[in-house]
Amino acid sequence: MFKNAQITTELPDIEQLNFLKIHKNYLWILLLNSVIVWMLIFIAYYFFVDKKYAELYPQYSNYGYIILAVIAIIYNLILIAGFSRRKYALREKDISYSSGILVEKLTTVPFARVQHLEVDQKPISRLFKLASLQIFTAGESNDDLKINGIPKKEALKIKEYITNFING
Repeated sequence: MFKNAQITTELPDIEQLNFLKIHKNYLWILLLNSVIVWMLIFIAYYFFVDKKYAELYPQYSNYGYIILAVIAIIYNLILIAGFSRRKYALREKDISYSSGILVEKLTTVPFARVQHLEVDQKPISRLFKLASLQIFTAGESNDDLKINGIPKKEALKIKEYITNFING
């Protein structure tokens, strides 16, 4: 007969983990990327909307820029506020990553499910000596974990630790 008894012992509290924050320079990378994207949006707006309709509706010409600026400011404020919520914890047999301000997300990947790992540096991250650690898991790809903004040396150490665990 099948039984599925309730666990009566005290479960470990994931909130008690000693989470490490993402390097503060990664915020500068996020903001720089945001500025570049918003500049492109403003330029596209000028050429595809404002230039076309400014002569027809000159009294409304500046409203589009004001709306875009407000959206850009709100986006960047959320980006800044959410940055402090990005953190990770490495344990003996798994790694956890927590993020989110409106929607909090906590992902824990046991090393037994890891297929392979990658450490990469984008051009701007290279200037700040930061890297991304991507952990690919067995099964569906939405279980993969990517931690951006880790010092490159730290990312390589974590990769080596997980690789040794898997192989050893």
